Amino acid sequence: MNHSNHAATTLLIALAALAALAVAGCSKLFPPRREARQRGERERAARPSRGPRLAIIIDDMGNDRGQTRAVLQLPFPLTASVLPHREYSAQTADQVWRRGDQVMLHLPMQPIDDGARSEKIELRVGMPARQVRSLLAGMLADVPHAVGVNNHEGSRATADPKLMSELMPELRKRGLFFVDSRTTASTVAYEAAERAGVRAASRKVFLDDVATREAVVAQLDLAARDAERDGSAIAIGHPHPETIAALAEAVPKLERRGIHFVFASQLAR
Repeated sequence: MNHSNHAATTLLIALAALAALAVAGCSKLFPPRREARQRGERERAARPSRGPRLAIIIDDMGNDRGQTRAVLQLPFPLTASVLPHREYSAQTADQVWRRGDQVMLHLPMQPIDDGARSEKIELRVGMPARQVRSLLAGMLADVPHAVGVNNHEGSRATADPKLMSELMPELRKRGLFFVDSRTTASTVAYEAAERAGVRAASRKVFLDDVATREAVVAQLDLAARDAERDGSAIAIGHPHPETIAALAEAVPKLERRGIHFVFASQLAR
């Protein structure tokens, strides 16, 4: 091979290498076509033109990869609320987003019974605004793709007007909506969100306080009736095997009944 041919070959190899690096970089910035198409299909499925709408939020995600795989097999649009600072928090949020479902931050807050406290990092009554801001930022960094927030525990925190008035402007700045899980009848979280101009909604039904398939199916029917009566409803469950089995069984029947399953963001206003 003469010198000019060798130089041309070397240049082609270098250009091919640069092209490969560019493709690899772009794959990190842009999801593969299959994943983008999947997200688009899920988003379209979650946009009914009319009829009763029901959003299912699955709380306490981020603890277990097997639970995530099982939840992601459910054949309807759902909202996964991911706990921060868990082993699989970021991975779970990324998988949910890639599947085309919705990610929320399951924000730990102080319960009434401090003896039941399970989170080392949580929003607590008496925290200054700068600490609320710092903790929220750290939690959101741990749960990528989050578009909204709902409270984990929080029966003490959500009943405190001062703490809620410190949290809600931070959500507004970030363009996040808020779902009040209503872990206490004394909650002021929804009203604080409205005052701060944060899109908000409230949970109507807990699906699995009794974690049996039969009980979850009954609670799903209650949530569907709420949606039929009021136009929309939010139900919250957890990634228990019984809950997942009940959803897989009951949701197709509810869809045939005319219930439209949507993301939680679509019911926040």
